[in-house]
Amino acid sequence: MSLELLTALSSIGTFIVIAATAVAAFWQLRHMNGSNSISTLTEAREVLESPEFAAARRFVSKELPRLLKDPETRRQLEFESPLPEHLQPLNVVGNFYEALGSWVRRGVIDQNIVVSLWSSVVVATWHHVTPALAIMRRNSGPALWDQFEYLARISQEWIDRHPDGDYPKGVAHMPVVDEWLAEDRRLAQTNGAVGETIGLRAAP
Repeated sequence: MSLELLTALSSIGTFIVIAATAVAAFWQLRHMNGSNSISTLTEAREVLESPEFAAARRFVSKELPRLLKDPETRRQLEFESPLPEHLQPLNVVGNFYEALGSWVRRGVIDQNIVVSLWSSVVVATWHHVTPALAIMRRNSGPALWDQFEYLARISQEWIDRHPDGDYPKGVAHMPVVDEWLAEDRRLAQTNGAVGETIGLRAAP
């Protein structure tokens, strides 16, 4: 066997070893990224389902609209940083969705999984937050919670593409029987009739 052939075979062998190492490293990195994605997704779900975050979301949807009618609250949102203690639930909600939007945008969590699971709650929360956010951005500028804004936009686009949900085509639905529908409709009609009667009696 000539020296040239030995050199060529040695080079081919080295190339094969390098290629195999690169492939193994790629699959290991991919596995690590998948593990990180699952871990981050699990942490996000735990936050979303926690009583503390649920309370913060209730504050944003129920209490914040009332507080925004107060000029002092609007002044605090515009000028005070950090926000006063009673407005901190707004930060809890906004900062979490800001982080979630950043993870999605950078590929830490799969975008399709996030929007299919949480698009409705993201969009609803965004609409609850934006009146306060508009005031906060007077001084902070448009960068404040822009990753939350990005997450809300792609969530809305997902909802627009899937108005009836994302149930797989060609898979039969399980039966969902609304056994209380007739009773609840009857009660609603009865209560409506009672309300109309009370209104007529109260009229001058």
